[in-house]
Amino acid sequence: MSAWTYTVSVRSLCEFTAKRGSLDRRFTPSATALEGQAVQLAVLARRSPGYEIELPLEAVHGNLRVRGRADGYEADVNRLEEIKTIRGPVELIPENRRALHWAQLETYGALIAADRGLAELELALVYVDADTQHETVIREKVNAAALQAAFEARCAQFEAWAAQEAAHRSARNTDLSTLPFPLRELRPGQRLLAEAVYRVAAHGRHLLAQAPTGIGKTLGTLYPLLRAMPGQRLDKIGYMTCKGTGRLTALEALHSLREAAPTKALRVLTLVAKEQACEHPTKACHGDACPLAHDFYDRLPAARAEAVQAGWLDAPTQRRVALRHDVCPYYLGQELLRWADVVVGDVHHAFDPHGQLYGLAQAQGWKLALLVDEAHNLIDRARDMYSTSLSLERVRAAIAEAPVSLRAPLRGLAKELATLGQAQAADYQPLPAVPEALGEALQRVNVALGEYVQNHPLEVGPMLEFYFESFNLQRLLDRLDTHSLCDLQRSAATRPAMDAPANLSLLEDEDEGSTDVRLSVRNIVPGHFLKERFEGCHSVTLFSATLGPPDYPRHLLGLPDDTAWIDVPAPFPPEHLTVQVANLSTRWEHREASLDALVDVLATQYGQHPGNYLAFFSSFDYLDKAAARLALRHPDVPQWSQARAMGDAARRGFLDRFVEGGRGIGFAVLGGAFAEGVDLPGTRLIGAFIATLGLPPVSPLQEQVRERLDTMFGADHGYADLVPGLQKVVQAAGRVLRSVDDKGYVWLLDQRYRRPEVRALLPAWWQV
Repeated sequence: MSAWTYTVSVRSLCEFTAKRGSLDRRFTPSATALEGQAVQLAVLARRSPGYEIELPLEAVHGNLRVRGRADGYEADVNRLEEIKTIRGPVELIPENRRALHWAQLETYGALIAADRGLAELELALVYVDADTQHETVIREKVNAAALQAAFEARCAQFEAWAAQEAAHRSARNTDLSTLPFPLRELRPGQRLLAEAVYRVAAHGRHLLAQAPTGIGKTLGTLYPLLRAMPGQRLDKIGYMTCKGTGRLTALEALHSLREAAPTKALRVLTLVAKEQACEHPTKACHGDACPLAHDFYDRLPAARAEAVQAGWLDAPTQRRVALRHDVCPYYLGQELLRWADVVVGDVHHAFDPHGQLYGLAQAQGWKLALLVDEAHNLIDRARDMYSTSLSLERVRAAIAEAPVSLRAPLRGLAKELATLGQAQAADYQPLPAVPEALGEALQRVNVALGEYVQNHPLEVGPMLEFYFESFNLQRLLDRLDTHSLCDLQRSAATRPAMDAPANLSLLEDEDEGSTDVRLSVRNIVPGHFLKERFEGCHSVTLFSATLGPPDYPRHLLGLPDDTAWIDVPAPFPPEHLTVQVANLSTRWEHREASLDALVDVLATQYGQHPGNYLAFFSSFDYLDKAAARLALRHPDVPQWSQARAMGDAARRGFLDRFVEGGRGIGFAVLGGAFAEGVDLPGTRLIGAFIATLGLPPVSPLQEQVRERLDTMFGADHGYADLVPGLQKVVQAAGRVLRSVDDKGYVWLLDQRYRRPEVRALLPAWWQV
């Protein structure tokens, strides 16, 4: 490569050149983005009127363009500040992290000195406690020549790596600009999808794509976005999945695309969960505890260089490279995220509050585009990310494990939970706000736990796990609003009463083992939290066979109003799928009376067209009753059932019954493991029976969810029940036709499927 330039952020430059020593990943509750903004405002209020914030700075050194935004400059005292929001004592910040902070400040100092012709200036590293707003300031006066020399040394240290990265990007972009489709040609529906993905990427918009099984959604989304990558100067593409099976499909597609390119320059990284990648799960992520954390940053350069040369960075490759260099595989993967082109991982990496991909993209200023597979699951997944609960039983268990110093605040929290449980009139009670006494008790626990964890950095186990839970609860309670419900549930305790010593007594007149109380924050509309995620991405395409109606994901996920929508036509001729509605009722009050008629439909269909079928029911109880009744009335029909707790081997055994030319009916739960993500092409599956409309069971909690959604979006949307229920139905029915040559049958076992409002939510090509 001849002339080249490479743009690097101040943060990336300093992380590459200044990080030294061991990993120190002791858990400390970091400040949120909102808390960081609040700190910035508080600091600004204490500065002089001419205080400048978020100064854009840039300089060119050789082939490098270095740029970033300095936190603050106070001209009247010639002071440049780098502001870091923390929790806890400054003394507990690891030395190598403080060195990194100072390197960033020095680099910004060199940039502003050169930009404004300063001979010297005062540098101030400002640590601000998020809870108290107290500032700890480390100051030093430095002349511009020294700052420039340090800056040039960092650039020289980074330049060889930058040259390699510039060459990589040039080769990658050349490959992608002329990337051939790995199959002979795009299928008709696949082409429509690909064109839509390319258009939204070109215009920096988002897309909801409803596309049925059989058109090739994975290649139909990855291929156009890769082709758009050079022209749109995308830094990263994230392929995010809601199910583990989706990652395997994505990697297969990416492998075929990478192999189709002349130089195979594309770097593909699989993000692996920490619990799967950790080699020493009983040790703290600290250089004094884990051998793979010791001197991690000193060993990292060699491991990083080998990894990027490999290019295909799946989990086995990451582990192999990491162990060859005696570094942690998980944190090597986190470092490689900076240098990968395409990242494949679970949706939590992009949408969780602590999602590494999104967080790093914002910190580094990356231009990020996302693809979200099986996106109909994102609403429930995101709700889980922004929901949490804490039970009285859990607190009592923590007391039993706690050192003496933590027992008093934990007992106080247990007492407040128990008092609330005793006072409420019903077993389920929505709370408009958390009672003040309980909130204060929770805060005291988190303060005590925070001090304990900071003073015991090498400890892993019950106290650290409990801290994760209690601190997360406090964070969500602090952000409680109409988007989430807060409630209290009272139930029988699940553990036997303990013969606890006297110093663990919680309430004088309470039977410890009799009652449990659970305080929950349940997110209902994740869009409140995800809105900024979509705003922070260049383009996001969410695709699934069941996304409609489009306003449902738009409203609940917080997508922009101009989000595009495409409903890709099915590749199957309508006559390939025979859809019939049974004239019976599967409402709760009618189920027992209609059970004979229901199993007769199953037996008649099986008798007329023998083969393999799946029969879906709304609960295990309903499934068991239907399976027993079929065995009683039609013992000649082979059958097998999903069990309540099935491991991997049992699930494989269930699916292994679906062989080519096989005969029988497999009973499964609607919305469960066999209702989506299961591929049984040809005659391995020729039909499905679906009982009920997939509606959630009636309960006080479900009524609260319905009222909340009706208030926010209107009572006629069906967001609480009908829409998500019928998405489960369509997903289950989608198991039948898996390729354009397949033919099959779907029986909808409830006369309500004939209603117009229900029919409107079923695929238009179904001839019901």
